[in-house]
This record gives sequence, C-alpha cells and structure tokens, in this order.
Amino acid sequence: MLERNPGCELDLGWLNSVNINLNAVNTAVEDILNSRDLKNDYRTAWLLKAVTCIDLTTLGGDDTPSNVSRLCYKAAKPLPEDLLNQLGFDYRPDCPIRTAAVCVYPSRVEDAVKTLKKLKLNDKINVASVATGFPSGQMPLKTRVEEIKYAVEKGATEIDIVIDRSLVLTGQWEVLYQEIQQMKEACGSTAHMKTILATGELATLNNVYKASLVAMMAGSDFIKTSTGKESINATLPFGLVMSRAIREYYEKFNYKVGLKPAGGIRTGRDAISWLIMVKEVLGNDWLTNKLFRFGASGLLSDIEHNLYGNITKSYPAPYEFTMG
Repeated sequence: MLERNPGCELDLGWLNSVNINLNAVNTAVEDILNSRDLKNDYRTAWLLKAVTCIDLTTLGGDDTPSNVSRLCYKAAKPLPEDLLNQLGFDYRPDCPIRTAAVCVYPSRVEDAVKTLKKLKLNDKINVASVATGFPSGQMPLKTRVEEIKYAVEKGATEIDIVIDRSLVLTGQWEVLYQEIQQMKEACGSTAHMKTILATGELATLNNVYKASLVAMMAGSDFIKTSTGKESINATLPFGLVMSRAIREYYEKFNYKVGLKPAGGIRTGRDAISWLIMVKEVLGNDWLTNKLFRFGASGLLSDIEHNLYGNITKSYPAPYEFTMG
C-alpha cells in the first residue's frame, strides 16, 4: 500500500480560485476518445491492465453469503484458465491477473474476508465496503461514522464513503471538510478511504473540482466519481476534472491520491479510454491499482469477450463466459 494521504488545512482561497473551462474540458476529452483505437497486443495489454484495476462489486438488496463467496472466487480467477494460458499467464500464487478488490455492503464484509482467507488471497485482494448511508449519504453523521467502524471491525481494508451532496450544492465546504475528516478517523490506521463525490448530482464542473479538493484536504486516499446509483455516473469530463484536481494536489503537497470511476463503465473500450486519460493527465505512476480503480460489476464480462476475440478472431457464444 502507498502512504496514506494525511490531508491538510482547509484552504478556502484555493477553492475560490477554481474556474473550469467547459470547452477546454470537452476538447481534451475528444482528443482522448480519438486516441484510443489500439490494435492487437497493445489492446490486449490495456485490457489486462484494466482487469487488475477492477473493484469487483455486488451491491444488491438480495446479496447472500453464497453470491459474495462466488464474487471472491471470480476476483481470484477473473479470466478462464485456458484463455489466461494463451495470454502467457497461469494462476500461480504470484499471478498478477486478479481484480484489485471485491466491494460489498458492510453486512457482507465478513463473508468476503472468510472466502479470501480460505483462498489464501486475503493479502492480495482487498475487501472494500461502501458505508456512510450509501448511496444517498443522507443519514446522521454519527450513524455514518458507526457504519465505517463496523465495516473496519469486520475486516474491510478499504472504505468507500459517500458525501452529503447538499453540502456541496449549498457551499458548506467547512462542514463537508469536517465530516470527511471524521470519516477518515473512523477508518483507523489501516483502512484506506475512497470518497464518493456523486459527480452527476453536483450541478457544475466547478463543484466537482472543489469537492475533489475538499475531499483530498480532509484526507481521502482516493476520490471516486459515483455510487453507480445516480442517473449520471462516471463520465470522462468528470474524470478529467477530478484528475486535474489530483495532479494539482500532488504538485502542492507531494501526496498521490487515487482515482476511482464507478457506474456506467461497461465495455473494454470504455475502460481503455479511462486508462488513456489517466496516463495523459496523471502519468504512468497512476497506472496501477494502488492509485486507480474501476468500480464495476459488468465490465469484466466484456473484457473477457474482447480478449477471447483478440486471440481467436471470433466472438464467443453467450454461454462460454459466465460469472462462475
């Protein structure tokens, strides 16, 4: 794990200087989209990189110990073994082709921890838990903090908190900063904290940039676009704005904060666009699952289909790739 972000004092002057040029953002995104047409081995390499950056997620009201266990097995062996062999890898203990984490509700953390221990992969695959009144963030602060403590106590090594968006929309930056600080403290000395901004509900790109800065000032180790439950989730313009905030924070304090887009990223082509954006804005240091993640449940299936097609030059039948 990288060193955790210690945060800094809230700098309202810095926030007040933010002014995002929408046309410039859209132009930069268009350039990224025009540069993603990769071929053959290059495309395969980017797709494999994407697999290792996935937080494989189940956040359903019908989650059970068995489907969480199944998710963990999929995280441990995300690609069919014969396909992986053709790509030059195999599932030895040191195999790098695993997802970065599994992400579940707090009540399912213990199930995930038990399964990963059984697989002897608890030191290689993180257990992430959403918390703090996910997805709305509209619960009392005391309740949100207790939810974090519960998830950490059950074994979560990463906590995906969600902010109260009303604090951004009403400009209550001091309150937002203080709440995130308390949430970081509740994560304890080991769990890394990802702060979900719910960018699709923040009204403007200026607000996205400001919320990104406040989250980092308050000690967030990652900033995350969305819960996946909003009507607008992860988009490249949001990602570009957040990445530039991360870069500015790094240039000022020399701490690397991670980025996690979540929601709406369903294809290998989408994933490659995000990876190219990260490379161009933040650099190669961020092209690792220590600093970049996808929050996704369906992305892996499309990547499997893409990799199969790259190797065989044909499309698989629907039954050939399943969750199990």
